[in-house]
Amino acid sequence: MKALVYGGPGKKSWTDVPDPVITNPSDAVVRVDTTTICGTDLHILKGDVPAVTEGRILGHEGVGTITEVGSSVTSLKVGDRVIISCIKSCGHCANCKTGLYSHCLGEEGKSGTGWVFGHLIDGTQAEFVRVPYAENSLHLLPEGVSDEEAVMLSDILPTGFEIGVQYGRVKPGDTVAVIGAGPVGLAAIATAGLYGAATIIAVDLDANRLEKAREFGATDAVLSSDADWKDQVLARTDGLGVDVAIEAVGVPATFGMCTDIVRPGGTVANVGVHGKPVELHVENLWIQNISISMGLVNANTTPMLLKLVARHKIPAAKFATHRFRFDQFLDAYDTFARAADTKALKVVISG
Repeated sequence: MKALVYGGPGKKSWTDVPDPVITNPSDAVVRVDTTTICGTDLHILKGDVPAVTEGRILGHEGVGTITEVGSSVTSLKVGDRVIISCIKSCGHCANCKTGLYSHCLGEEGKSGTGWVFGHLIDGTQAEFVRVPYAENSLHLLPEGVSDEEAVMLSDILPTGFEIGVQYGRVKPGDTVAVIGAGPVGLAAIATAGLYGAATIIAVDLDANRLEKAREFGATDAVLSSDADWKDQVLARTDGLGVDVAIEAVGVPATFGMCTDIVRPGGTVANVGVHGKPVELHVENLWIQNISISMGLVNANTTPMLLKLVARHKIPAAKFATHRFRFDQFLDAYDTFARAADTKALKVVISG
């Protein structure tokens, strides 16, 4: 089969690799019908995730059709259309039993690490993929939900909702600022209303993405290149700051922006993947009674979010801005990497 293979920092290729096979009774093999590219894949290509070794097939998002199941898989069958979760879940370890799938203790990939696809085992940017713990790591796709909608449930929608909105402790009436209106930031914007946020402020360098943010539910938009961006944000509150500041970029500057605008007693929810250390001014923040949260998505809200997508309560289809075939994978990466120029949100690649 063909797959997108990591060759070290800055190197990737769409090339021939061996087909995946069932290796454990709980496995399934899925034909990947639709996949996409995540900002984390760009971090990997920059060398920010050293655990990803040369020769690894990248990708942790996908929708496909089951072509083979292991002997212990009883609730799924060949021909089922499924969402591939970005997080493995053995379903029976201590962490999985509490919903902390991001730290699944199953031995696949590495015990204690839930994110394995395109990281510690071969991923979804391929014609076929082996899925461990299939009954807990795949979600049956109902009729009426398109591949383009469903692939957004592999990662970005649960990530934005869980690590941004839930970890940020958004509550009815809150003012929420989302720093970074890329796909994950937009996912946080699209789901903040589920917990009753009254005001959702999108902050970004890109005016096009701010326009998109309004389509996803932002009530206000602030261009972060403006010298008075902070004053603009504070003017949309009572002057004390936002209740929840969600960091959705993964660079030191945007984390600092969040701590600058959060109100006393508020929460900074870090969603972005950071490749460099971030300076934390505890000498100023200790007296503000703020909370800071961060983490890797558990994807335990995927079934609930799937119901909302199926009922068109979340505009999942709007994330898809560019479409490619599998034999155009390198073009898809180029388009996604130059999002400021191409106005790409999520590029959708289909076989």
